[in-house]
Amino acid sequence: CDSFAVSPIARDIIETASLVNGAGVGIELARAKHHANDPYFLQPMDGVDSTGYRASWWTQFYCILWRSWLSVLKDPMLVKVRLLQTAMVASLIGSIYFGQVLDQDGVMNINGSLFLFLTNMTFQNVFAVINVFSAELPVFLREKRSRLYRVDTYFLGKTIAELPLFIAVPFVFTSITYPMIGLKAGVSHYLTTLFIVTLVANVSTSFGYLISCA
Repeated sequence: CDSFAVSPIARDIIETASLVNGAGVGIELARAKHHANDPYFLQPMDGVDSTGYRASWWTQFYCILWRSWLSVLKDPMLVKVRLLQTAMVASLIGSIYFGQVLDQDGVMNINGSLFLFLTNMTFQNVFAVINVFSAELPVFLREKRSRLYRVDTYFLGKTIAELPLFIAVPFVFTSITYPMIGLKAGVSHYLTTLFIVTLVANVSTSFGYLISCA
């Protein structure tokens, strides 16, 4: 802060502010009035390239991805709680449908368990991300309007940083419930189920992002 206070940029800002507030120059005053009610407005800065951004697309994506990944790592308790919650729900479902056999009742019970596979992965992941973008909206608007990054780099970096968690949750859930229920034995069948459940979880996450953006 001290270094910035004596920098040329700080002096320019002070001179501009004095010009607007003291002299009341018409154009600058009109701009100030126009953006007086906009708390996210930042004046454009010099030195940008032809696209209006200081950094390339990959640099923006890398920085957003790294920042989002750090925010995930800074809240390990949330990750532990989600994994523990998934393990508890999986154990509960596995206990209810434990050891099914392929008779008439067993087939109906397996259908019920598969329905719970889908509903649990759907609603759990939708509600997990429904506040992601709305919680960061002020920061995003301020940084976007200052041309720090594009919308697509922010979205991709944010979602990819949280992708490992949305792969780990279906893995924990399927690994517990699949053998407890007694679904079809074999590594290929287990991996097929895990793949489908992971797809369902990530599609649900995307739908949660849609709601969050809306």
